[in-house]
Amino acid sequence: MGSEQREAEGPDLTQGVSLSALADGEIVRGQAEGQEVVMVRVDGQVHAVDAGCTHYGVSLGGGIVVGHTLRCPAHHSRFDVRTGEAVAAPALRPLGCWNVEVRDGRAFVTGRREPANPPPAAVPAGAPGSVVIVGAGAAGSACAEMLRRLGFAGTVTMIDAGSDGPVDRPNLSKDYLAGNAPEEWIPLFPPEWYAENRIDLVLGSRVIGIDPADRRVRLMNGRGFDYDALLLATGSEPVRLPVPTRDAANVFYLRTLADSRAIIRAAEGAKRAVVVGSSFIGLEVAASLRARGLEVTVVSHEPIPLSRVLGPELGWMLQLLHGEHGVRFHLNDAVAALDETKVTLRSGITLDADLVVVGIGVRPGVALASWAGLKVENGVVVDEYLRTSAPGIWAAGDVCRWPDPWTGQPIRSEHWVVGQRQGQTAARNMLGHAERFNAAPFFWSTHYDVTVSYVGHAEKWDAIDIEGDPTAHDCTAVYRKNGKPHAVATISRDRASLCAAAAMEAADVAAVEAAIRGESPAAAHAG
Repeated sequence: MGSEQREAEGPDLTQGVSLSALADGEIVRGQAEGQEVVMVRVDGQVHAVDAGCTHYGVSLGGGIVVGHTLRCPAHHSRFDVRTGEAVAAPALRPLGCWNVEVRDGRAFVTGRREPANPPPAAVPAGAPGSVVIVGAGAAGSACAEMLRRLGFAGTVTMIDAGSDGPVDRPNLSKDYLAGNAPEEWIPLFPPEWYAENRIDLVLGSRVIGIDPADRRVRLMNGRGFDYDALLLATGSEPVRLPVPTRDAANVFYLRTLADSRAIIRAAEGAKRAVVVGSSFIGLEVAASLRARGLEVTVVSHEPIPLSRVLGPELGWMLQLLHGEHGVRFHLNDAVAALDETKVTLRSGITLDADLVVVGIGVRPGVALASWAGLKVENGVVVDEYLRTSAPGIWAAGDVCRWPDPWTGQPIRSEHWVVGQRQGQTAARNMLGHAERFNAAPFFWSTHYDVTVSYVGHAEKWDAIDIEGDPTAHDCTAVYRKNGKPHAVATISRDRASLCAAAAMEAADVAAVEAAIRGESPAAAHAG
């Protein structure tokens, strides 16, 4: 999605800021030459960068500083304040930097700094000559981009069975589906980017086999590619409705840009929609279709939407929110049959439906890994470096099950930012960086004007502690196992979410507890 230029607000930073007002790790938002800029002091040095996150344009003025990174309050992108580099997804483009002079106890922004364009870091002698990436989603695209950013000069081939190429998938159920985001915002990179970066994007081609011994992948069309390093980023596949008429023309699943386009076309002539499943995707689709003026009914086997992920209090809040926007619910129920005009539930209720969107979960796409003899257990099993059980093969994204250092358990996450960051880590490790993946899992889900941010991972919990009022859309929910906070969900408390993530990555339980209380833990300023 494109970001917009920030409107200038705050003090004129060209007139200087007193160093006494610029504590280490603090952020001062102001303007310079008519543009919004943030100034940050780290280890005694003062830096200034553009204030608009290059992901969705959110102001970085409400973020936090961790070491030399400035972190976005909305979606947790990370930037190096010294260079502007986007060091962790979801942002992939750098921030513009500004020159700063310190004199007479004040720091002055003196003009925009030209990009340095430093020579790429030296690639180790043992680096692979060729990399094949299976999957062009979050993990695959982030891996390809990072390989080139790090100066990798070998061949990069990204293969995907779809025809769209890498796109901003979270937007497919949110603003794009609602009609609030133009299609030009959806591709992650412009078409020319792949040629400029010498990335061979092989679309509409399904990989049907991997030979770990010969280090070769085979495609359904008969082609084959040799590799020195391989990334499995095969993602996940939607769970299908277990009814005989699941392939009716008015039934849709949402994973790709083509899927979202098809739902939009069907919605243009529709009046009534049924969404099957109260998952995040299901409820986001419900909100988007309401924005298009359709009557929307959600059918779910759950007694409360999303209660298995967020607990009953936040799930009930989301049900109330959707109800206030006109969404009807049939809970503790399921689809028994459907046709081109109606959906029949197990309870005997019949719902008129011009279109049906199904969001009842996904399964990891492990078939290739299984056929290749890799270790698979609720996903492709990897170590802390994202290496699979086969030499030269890494896995990342929805398909990957990795050892989470915070919970001490192997986990799998089906969220966009996790996949992107794992792709970036896999790229670094292919080039010998030996980087452990210790990022706290993070996702966000937007419903109308309410966003839930979630850090950590809690498949099960003993207790949920809630501070604040979910129905007022201002709260923190803590999911505890044996007393330890495994995950933190927030609404309207972006700083707490950022601080909790930083503290989890620092393995600092006390700092997580401080973040939950709304305090700024020391981990938020530590390296």
